[in-house]
Amino acid sequence: MKIGSWILLCVALIAFSHPVKGIEPQEPDTLSIWVNGLCGMCKNRIETKALKVRGVKSATWDTETRMLNLTLNVEKFKEKKLHYSIASVGHDTRKLLAPDPVYDALPMCCKYRDFESHDEALGVTGNQVTGLVVEIEEDGSKVPITGANIYWMNTNLGTITNEKGRFSLDREEGAHMLIISYVGFGSDTLHVDGPSEVEVEFSTALLLEEVSVIHRVKPTSFSFSSAYKIQNISEKELTKAACCNLSESFETNPSVDVSFTDAVTGARKIEMLGLAGPYVQITRENIPDVRGLASIYGLTYTPGPWIEGMQLNMGAGSVVNGFESITGQINVELRKPENSDKLYVNLYGNGAGRMEANLNTSYAINENWHGGLLLHGSIRPFKIDQNGDGFRDHPTGSQFIALKRFKYANENGLHSQLGIKYTYMDQVGGQMDFNPDTPRDQQPFWGSRMNTNRMEAWAKIGKVFKNRPYSSIGFQLSGVVHRQDAWFGLNDYLADQQSLYSNLIYQSILGNTNHQYRTGLSFQLDHTQESLSIGEFLRDEWVPGAFLEYTFNHLDMFSAVVGVRADYHNNYGAFVTPRLHLRFEPVEKTVFRASAGRGLKTPGIFAENIGIFATSRMIYVESTDNNTPYGLDPEVAWSYGLNFARGFKLGQGDAVLNLDYYHTRFTNQVVVDLDRDPQEVHFYNLDGKSYSNSFQVQIDMEPLERYDIRVAYRFNEVKSTYGEELLPRPLISKHRAFINMAYMTKSEWTFDVTWSWQGSKRIPGTETNPEPYRLKETSPAFSLVNLQVGKTIVKRLEIYGGIENLFGFKQEDPILASEDPFGPYFDSSLIWGPIFGRKFYAGLRYRIR
Repeated sequence: MKIGSWILLCVALIAFSHPVKGIEPQEPDTLSIWVNGLCGMCKNRIETKALKVRGVKSATWDTETRMLNLTLNVEKFKEKKLHYSIASVGHDTRKLLAPDPVYDALPMCCKYRDFESHDEALGVTGNQVTGLVVEIEEDGSKVPITGANIYWMNTNLGTITNEKGRFSLDREEGAHMLIISYVGFGSDTLHVDGPSEVEVEFSTALLLEEVSVIHRVKPTSFSFSSAYKIQNISEKELTKAACCNLSESFETNPSVDVSFTDAVTGARKIEMLGLAGPYVQITRENIPDVRGLASIYGLTYTPGPWIEGMQLNMGAGSVVNGFESITGQINVELRKPENSDKLYVNLYGNGAGRMEANLNTSYAINENWHGGLLLHGSIRPFKIDQNGDGFRDHPTGSQFIALKRFKYANENGLHSQLGIKYTYMDQVGGQMDFNPDTPRDQQPFWGSRMNTNRMEAWAKIGKVFKNRPYSSIGFQLSGVVHRQDAWFGLNDYLADQQSLYSNLIYQSILGNTNHQYRTGLSFQLDHTQESLSIGEFLRDEWVPGAFLEYTFNHLDMFSAVVGVRADYHNNYGAFVTPRLHLRFEPVEKTVFRASAGRGLKTPGIFAENIGIFATSRMIYVESTDNNTPYGLDPEVAWSYGLNFARGFKLGQGDAVLNLDYYHTRFTNQVVVDLDRDPQEVHFYNLDGKSYSNSFQVQIDMEPLERYDIRVAYRFNEVKSTYGEELLPRPLISKHRAFINMAYMTKSEWTFDVTWSWQGSKRIPGTETNPEPYRLKETSPAFSLVNLQVGKTIVKRLEIYGGIENLFGFKQEDPILASEDPFGPYFDSSLIWGPIFGRKFYAGLRYRIR
């Protein structure tokens, strides 16, 4: 539906030259149109946007009748521009529906669709479309057309006009695009929601021309109206690469770096603003998700074909979602049972023997209840060693994930969701001849095994008060039981986690909708037990908290979000988390933003640094307080950000320029020191400076129709104090350049190419090792190129194929001392580049909408 709504923006423009009956004739200098909305904030938004349309002198929107009354300079005014502008800020008209992503971003008090069905929003009833098709003669007279074809797009349901030019056609469920065609005149495509009486006019100006227009959804879009710097990443963006799971969903996004934790386990990690992924708060539909024992592997627990879209926010996030966000937030939206495909199948395979299958279904239980089932299975049965170091390039094994969800909504503003998810993963890595079934005390080969069982359940319930649509209350509840049995060589890593999270949110206004607030209470409970060869580590944490967030808006020009939360941690005591976001838009689509905020998180030193187990390093935890997790202090940082965004026309399409600068400074950080001794890893509290400066320039453009280009450059300066020396953080590039190009033909071929260049990275010191096991101080710079080609065969079936790492660049000898894995110099964690060469893949997507 999201893609369809964007398509309608341009398709329906054609309809504006064909009047729809039921609209009263206006005086030449006045116009009244129906615009959907609810509250005073809607009124302000609608009137402000209408006044920006060329030729509009005044605009008044009535909250009762929902009529927008205008006075005009008719010589400069174009009605289709008005409808397009109103829909672009989230409000439906009778001729044009707002795109779902824009509507979803409206404040809760403005969610007018929650109180009525889609047909009611258009002010119509029944289930039939009737109309008249005529030809406009040179003298302006109308002549009925007999035999014009009328049919619903992508269906076999249609009719023809009678001798009077009239037709009547039943509406098929889910059909909205009505095509009217007649020999010699091309075709006209109208968006019709619910029953309507339409009149379509053909004239000689339309002879042999195709008047159907498609408005394309941008794969990634940027919000100009939010005080937060948000990237909206659509399903279309995710299909531009081999997006098998969340860890592989950022290959075409320059804001997020993805790399491997080591050369044995196959685990991927992400980085934002030059800092590790655990500093990014990752939520699933605004409930904390990837954290704790799942800090690294949790990125693989969300299959890519399950994702409907993502919102990425760099810097400080909202206090409503907790205190753990330091470098940003990534919110993942899964496919919704009420509007996703009835059936969706995705099959994938690559040249390294990885095979995956995904099956998604959705269905209506009754008028109020909808259900969905998401299934994922993957296997990698083959042992492959392309670089000849005696180790498997990828771990072998299997993964199975299942998710069942239900959603309820009624006309009284009550909404609820229920979901349950189970994840099973079993992976074996190590030397080619390693057999996991051989008793470990008799095992002559080095190997690793990760076996995970994870169960999650959640519930969400919300109520929008119908007599006070600007007020709502919601409650979120989730629980996790996570069990993993892992071992690496001779070292065990056994861990269990039980977590409970709840969040109560109330939203309303102060006087009018220019002043909004959200407040509530939260509670986080974590019980984590980790067993290693060096000892047992037990963490029992409970954190009650309260928050308040105030939002001020002024004429869509200025907005401020001021938030504060107070929490009490049973180990760390009470602490306060303030955050501020400012937005100023002096002219349309020119936005300045500033943000500042504090974040705090409990360190998860083993789960967040899983790669250290694929080494022979001795582990030392330099505890300072026996009453805190690991005897270490919490990680605390302040994040500051500036952003400039400018939207403009370029060639035949739109372009957006973004300039971002973020500074993150830690007041305490758990330092992971790999430099003190190449046979040791030390964890200790920061004693000195630790900071990150990140600057990025990015431009997204569509210079030609159906041709998208994204160009970016990013500079990171990330330093921390190791011992007494301030050093660049290891294995992080200071420079990165990025280009992504995507093109779609009219016959629905798609072509995507991504080029990424990374500068050199500092490698932790190995100078005390014997000469054969010493590495250079820095890595070389390198480039990667990925390609993908896709084709829609029929409307339900798409095939795709591609090449990752086209030129086959890879880090030579990624495993130090691979010939002696039980010796003191074995280390597979010093990964600065790709460890696999060229990789081919192919797949298909089949869907029934």
